Amino acid sequence: MFDAVLIVSFGGPQGLDDIRPFLANVLRGRRVSPERIEEVAHHYELFGGVSPITELTRRQADGLASRLAAVGYSLPVFVGMRNWHPLLPDTLREMRAAGVRRAVGFIAAAQHSYSSCEQYRENVSAARTELRTTGDDIDITFTGSWFDHPLFIAANAAHVREALQRLPAQARDSARLVCTAHSIPLPMAERSRYREQLQETARLVARQAGMSDWALVYQSRSGRPQDPWLEPDVCDYLKAEREAGLEAAVISPIGFVCDHIEVLYDLDTEAAQVCREIGLPMTRAEAVNADPLFLDMMADVVMKTVRRYEAGRPLPITRSG
Repeated sequence: MFDAVLIVSFGGPQGLDDIRPFLANVLRGRRVSPERIEEVAHHYELFGGVSPITELTRRQADGLASRLAAVGYSLPVFVGMRNWHPLLPDTLREMRAAGVRRAVGFIAAAQHSYSSCEQYRENVSAARTELRTTGDDIDITFTGSWFDHPLFIAANAAHVREALQRLPAQARDSARLVCTAHSIPLPMAERSRYREQLQETARLVARQAGMSDWALVYQSRSGRPQDPWLEPDVCDYLKAEREAGLEAAVISPIGFVCDHIEVLYDLDTEAAQVCREIGLPMTRAEAVNADPLFLDMMADVVMKTVRRYEAGRPLPITRSG
């Protein structure tokens, strides 16, 4: 039924010269001031213009391919990015040249909103439309949700426990788990279950990590100051809670599956600096990255999709009258 898997991800620059063209792709159609663009560009420059997301996603793809082969499904796994190379249209052309006709689509975002899920589906649809101009096409069937998958939870919880051990011994018992995710505009959040799914992910990760004190906060806001976005911001939260008596924190980016620049800058640079200034002991848990548990989860949800359609895809229902 299927002859490949397509991982769909955000993408990131791979050098200093890539930064501004990459940001132009990210911000297309949005009103963002030149000053803000340069501010974000500087974040990438601090890391040499190289986002780890591309390498980490390729490692995820390799790990997924090896796990599928181990259960008798030797499907090639391709990577297509929304905002930088390998771009989705190029990847679909590569897939079609390799003879792929039907693929399982895996969107590298656990919780669903327009910007984290539906927009990627639209990007895949647009890439397929472009492919059809040459008389070709690839049918893509997306996997189901996995924000509460036991293996996704287990990978995050393991990283939280590891981060907890990096706190001073006297601070561990009083530490709070602070889960973070990308903020989105409030109207977008109200049209999805993004917040609710994040809450459930955070609750399950906290429970498995053995931390009863936890909170969900947001990061990486990019909209106009006058527009309402999901809050609280992670840095504002840490300052306010320190004043209220918070003694230590473990920050876990449960809304991200890779330690890319938004994690490295917003948490390891900006939030870490805030914690130093306010005297708050803090460690940051890794995203799931290429953790074997997460790779096992990817294989599980892909195989569930494969098995669901082993007898053939259902035909559309036609109603008359």
